[in-house]
Amino acid sequence: MSKFKSDVDAVDSLTATYKQLRKEIAKTIVGQDDVVKKVLLSIFCDGHCLLVGVPGLAKTLLVKTISDVLHLSFKRIQFTPDLMPSDITGSEFLDENRRFTFLKGPLFANIVLADEINRTPPKTQAALLEAMQERAVTAAGDLHRLPRPFFVLATQNPIEQEGTYPLPEAQLDRFMFNINVGYPTFEEEKEVVKSTTSGKTIEMNKMLDEEEIMMYQQLVRRIPISDNVLEYAVRLASKTRPNTAMAAPIANNYLSWGAGPRASQFLVIGAKCHAILSGKYSPDIEDVRAVAIDVLRHRIVKNYKAEAEGISQEKSLRVCYKQPYYGSYYYPHYVAKYYSYILATLRHRCRPRSARLVHTRLRHRAAGAYGRYCIRMGRPTRIIRTIRYYN
Repeated sequence: MSKFKSDVDAVDSLTATYKQLRKEIAKTIVGQDDVVKKVLLSIFCDGHCLLVGVPGLAKTLLVKTISDVLHLSFKRIQFTPDLMPSDITGSEFLDENRRFTFLKGPLFANIVLADEINRTPPKTQAALLEAMQERAVTAAGDLHRLPRPFFVLATQNPIEQEGTYPLPEAQLDRFMFNINVGYPTFEEEKEVVKSTTSGKTIEMNKMLDEEEIMMYQQLVRRIPISDNVLEYAVRLASKTRPNTAMAAPIANNYLSWGAGPRASQFLVIGAKCHAILSGKYSPDIEDVRAVAIDVLRHRIVKNYKAEAEGISQEKSLRVCYKQPYYGSYYYPHYVAKYYSYILATLRHRCRPRSARLVHTRLRHRAAGAYGRYCIRMGRPTRIIRTIRYYN
């Protein structure tokens, strides 16, 4: 942090750098704004990303483009049914001096593109577990550290399931985001066709190196977060766990398993980074909601009833975080903290009326949806503006 006077300057720098990165990536990638944002967000959070979409949506090109604008080493692994664990982690060989030497595999890079990750057998998929969590590889009893920063950006085709091996839950839980890549709009597709059939060459400018990215990763973790936002993130993950004290009704009816503690961690760190990229210095509940679907989508398991009724993971999650939260930051009794402030403001704006009437109207307004929103966001003055008094 020596190049910045304070963390505020560093946050402003990251926000400006993110906008420049988006402009560089837009030279090659047309549209897919939310996908690009989530991939960059996972990089600044030191997390991994799984891109799920049909062929031809530029998933591989997106990862390659991001590696082009960053001063990071890049390796691509095409996962196939005959791929062995040693093919990606590395293996030992006998050199000319009759000594065993470890030959590093393609995992030893800053950005690793795991293309069609579900086409390789489970034993090869499992070889990624240690690398993704510990940032290290164990071979022949020796521990080999991977270069930092280290990111696994994997792609997966949701249509073809014949001859594939679905990722186990332990593997999916290592990914911070599960991002669905959708079709481009009509105008975006016209621009794609025009740019790819004209023979135009594009030069990418490299912007960030390893030290700067790691510095920004540490900055994201130092961002302060209020207790109510932290509590909301943990409670949101808890609502997805069926047959528990905080489980939402839809989780008890349609889910077999919910998200674990790693989901709560990623919700908080993702909200912090999303706040910075949005130009804020501290996350709020809207930042948690902005990353919630992609963090939780692959961490919940539907039961047979959900499959039969066509209930998707996204619908279950949206119902979970739209349900009222009866914690201290949502319910009207928390308005007591603001009573003295609000009543003093109201009394000099209207003719004398009974304190009971002011108290009753205040509770009714605070009990409403907008009042609860103002309270949890720490904006009692918004409640004042919405209270009507007819004298």
